[in-house]
Amino acid sequence: MQARKPAEYQYHGGYPLKNRSSARARSVAVAGTVPVLALSALLVFAFATLLRAEEKIIRSHAFSELGLVKYGPDFAHFDYVNPDAPRGGELSYSAQGTFDSFNPYAKQGRAAARSSEHFEALMTPSYDEPETLYGLLAESLEYPESQEWVIFNIRPEARFSDGTQVTAEDVVFSHELLLDQGLRSYAEAVRKRIPKAEVLGPLRVKFYFAEDVSRRSLITQVASVPVMSKAWFMEDPKNRRLDEPRLDPGIGSGPYVLDSYDINRRVVYRRNPDYWGDHVNVNVGRNNYETIRIEYFSDSVAAMEAFKAGEFTFRAENNSKNWATAYNFPAIDKGWIIQEELIDGNVPSATGFVMNMTRPQFQDIRVREAVQLAFNFEWTNDSLQYGLFQQRHSFWEGTHLEAKGLPEGREREVLESLGDVLDPSILTSEPIRAHSSKPDRVTDRRNLRRAMKLLDEAGWLVGDDGMRRNDQGETLKIEFLSDSPTLDRILLPFVDNLKRMGLDATYNRIDSSQFTLRRRERDFDMIYSGYLTSLMPSTELRQLYGAEAAAYSVFNASGISGPDIEPLLDNIIAATDAEEMTANVRALDRVLRSKRFLVPIWYLGKFWVAYWDMYEHPEVLPPYALGTEDLWWINADKAAALKADGALR
Repeated sequence: MQARKPAEYQYHGGYPLKNRSSARARSVAVAGTVPVLALSALLVFAFATLLRAEEKIIRSHAFSELGLVKYGPDFAHFDYVNPDAPRGGELSYSAQGTFDSFNPYAKQGRAAARSSEHFEALMTPSYDEPETLYGLLAESLEYPESQEWVIFNIRPEARFSDGTQVTAEDVVFSHELLLDQGLRSYAEAVRKRIPKAEVLGPLRVKFYFAEDVSRRSLITQVASVPVMSKAWFMEDPKNRRLDEPRLDPGIGSGPYVLDSYDINRRVVYRRNPDYWGDHVNVNVGRNNYETIRIEYFSDSVAAMEAFKAGEFTFRAENNSKNWATAYNFPAIDKGWIIQEELIDGNVPSATGFVMNMTRPQFQDIRVREAVQLAFNFEWTNDSLQYGLFQQRHSFWEGTHLEAKGLPEGREREVLESLGDVLDPSILTSEPIRAHSSKPDRVTDRRNLRRAMKLLDEAGWLVGDDGMRRNDQGETLKIEFLSDSPTLDRILLPFVDNLKRMGLDATYNRIDSSQFTLRRRERDFDMIYSGYLTSLMPSTELRQLYGAEAAAYSVFNASGISGPDIEPLLDNIIAATDAEEMTANVRALDRVLRSKRFLVPIWYLGKFWVAYWDMYEHPEVLPPYALGTEDLWWINADKAAALKADGALR
């Protein structure tokens, strides 16, 4: 599954646009009299009204930010599905940690896996195009070329799981509920850009967009709102709030409904036999399992043992040691389990060890660079990860959006337009890359010497006890926070290197619920986290790097922002062609890397999967999704053979 992109606001700015205030001032100076001004205003208003009246209205089955749509209005199904895939059987996989809610939008608690999947949206993405949407609940959309508004026409056959019709009122209610009770960063963003949603008829809904904002991603935003049943919420509004945890998942329109659960142990979803959308072209060949079961485990070791025993049958591996050494048990030898490496065409997530930029010890960039230098990727990869990973340098690693070499052409113009807020070295240097280290030992003395010199320059000096202190006598304290046992072997050597340099560094692994709370409240020094990436970045950048949301956005772990970042976000969001977007994303990549707020780590570029030999998938999978939950299927004969051999119960 692809993660949903967060929505966020944007505002005017960026590279120079026409100054409307100056133009108005010049017209006043020329006109000279109030009557002439009034007549001019009337003429301008009349002309603008005429233009709007004559503006072309686009009616379509699909929408793409840059207008490129692969599938026509009469397409039968996506190219990457098997339209004849058999239905039945069970997908089962594991999750780590705990859950106490089926409300994924609550501000507290930990929601169970797939808690949001029963809510469908007006449109759904394809997996072989970047950021292109096709009608799901909506059969079509209408909008002017200016994209000042959009109208969606809901399919008359669309139904919630209780059999009631999905209506325009449900869409508007869901939109407003997310504004009133959803995440603050989301609500404040959307209110500024989408001031009004209106019911035009039982199956016709209109969204209005604010003036003087870029149209990028506004239609995508409203097309992706999860649609919930207004009637269900209004039956008991006090106990059915969106911002509070609850074990009742509510009413959605998706193909699966909650079947059963055992808190902190398992969740089972069952395919709705009356699902309304089987015939819709975007669903053909998808949603093939009868049930989807998720087994919960306290740690990855227990989960691996359960997979070997057949307690669940599909495993997406994320541990290099396991992939290299753990798949040598009898079920593998007998051919009961298949291992595959499948291509992942998505932009590698910008993951790493994130520094909390609200902490005083990280205000000096020299400290941040010193912390980066203490991590030895080459030793970690060779000694702990079996050489399976690659070093990540860019926030858009390995794509055409990655900044490389010296800035040239439009990218350089964009950077120069930032003026004095830009570090001038960015214009004369290649983009910051992750440092190299010697792989033969965890301590690269050359890098540690360089790091210690930076700390000395920053005023963190070594005392008689070997600890670094500032002029107030405070130690340079850094606590790494984690809830994952698999990170122990990665982080402990990193922490030891920091200690060797005189830092008061510690590693604290806590339970999942505590970690979730502390992460949300940004109560940490450093954590393993990351930033969402996309080949078509747009308004979500505001929640990732924007100044206004930096203090509270759950999508910005470090709280990074800056006057050299803000105009670039504006430019990207306002871009109407690929060339302009690319130049500004590369500039942003350069600026983000220069701030050194994240210790870049590894990326894989492929999916590691292991599964009991009863799963099958399309011969050619799409580039932007593995699709295990909605594109794969069960071969009933293979499943029966495994049971006959005693491999599975």
